[in-house]
Amino acid sequence: MHFRAARSFWPESSLLAANRSLPAQPSGDSYESRRKALAAYLANRKLDAALIAFGPNLRYLTGFTGDNGVLLAGSGYAVFFTDPRFRLQAAQEVDCRTKIAKGPLLPDVVAEVRRQRIRRLGFEPARTPYATYEFLKSHLPLKVSLEGLPGWLEERRMVKSADEIARVRQAVNTNSKAFQQGIQRVRAGVREQDLAAELEYRMRRLGAEKAAFETIVAGGERSALPHARPTKAALANHSLVVIDMGAFVDGYASDMTRMLHVGRPSERVRRLYRAVLEAQLAAITAARAGVTAAHVDAAARRVLRAEKLDHAFVHSTGHGLGLEIHEPPRLGKKVSTRLEPGMTVTIEPGVYLEGFGGIRIEDTVLITRTGCEVLTPTSKELIVI
Repeated sequence: MHFRAARSFWPESSLLAANRSLPAQPSGDSYESRRKALAAYLANRKLDAALIAFGPNLRYLTGFTGDNGVLLAGSGYAVFFTDPRFRLQAAQEVDCRTKIAKGPLLPDVVAEVRRQRIRRLGFEPARTPYATYEFLKSHLPLKVSLEGLPGWLEERRMVKSADEIARVRQAVNTNSKAFQQGIQRVRAGVREQDLAAELEYRMRRLGAEKAAFETIVAGGERSALPHARPTKAALANHSLVVIDMGAFVDGYASDMTRMLHVGRPSERVRRLYRAVLEAQLAAITAARAGVTAAHVDAAARRVLRAEKLDHAFVHSTGHGLGLEIHEPPRLGKKVSTRLEPGMTVTIEPGVYLEGFGGIRIEDTVLITRTGCEVLTPTSKELIVI
């Protein structure tokens, strides 16, 4: 087994230049073409229009990056609603008709539904607050029915366009560069919170909009907590350290987990690390277009079962990512979703032993017709500090 110390790669200037070079809108896969696909789906279900307000779905269909907007879209029309705070932003980002509401958005939405003579209105059942649903039910004409659109947009978003893949790839590279910079001065005594803050600072310096989630840094026995939050605890000698981090770049997420060890690792640590690495590589080998998500998950579990560690693997092998850090497909035991070219997913088996520590290794990968491309460039060798 090999261990290494951190080293630098990619000049920061080239990474920032690459961030700036990404186009503002998808080419070939435009927001308008996405709305046309939605309209075709609505027509197939005999729906007149759809009401979209969930942030990632709204951004997918309009490009809007603010936090207060609603899209009403049907065959041949699309109206975007927002408030005066976002007037200029909507003019810059949204390519369909925009209405600036003087007050709450929903009364204007209801008025537009009446104007368009909509009878069957689709909505996002898993994304719509109960108060919003109740307002629509009580203010829409009685002849207007609300019909759920369960997960159609999320399913469509699973397969990324070339431009979306470029954004995920840039998010991955930004994240890896931030990791490489951030761990340069890690040593015993550094606090988990301080290291997490340094990593997130490096992401932003390299052009990330924000961290994709709260960065996980957990040392010693706390590394056995899969979603540990960094604390004031100091990294101790002769201990494992798990770092799970991701960056949003141009709206798209990355996700990576790497392991550090402060001091020379014991034989037990070496054995556990080797087992998790083999499980992760087995899952990567299994990941390709046409297989089910469960097939990839099973490949990782077989390796850990052979090492009598399957009981310590307490989560799924991975998940999709894109406009959200967690989105379909989930790579889990009973997930029958078949992988398709263009899906971007994580592969992240782990083992967690109470009173000892945990080990997880995670890459972001792109599903292809013949296998998968590992987008994460960072070495998977255990980093000894």
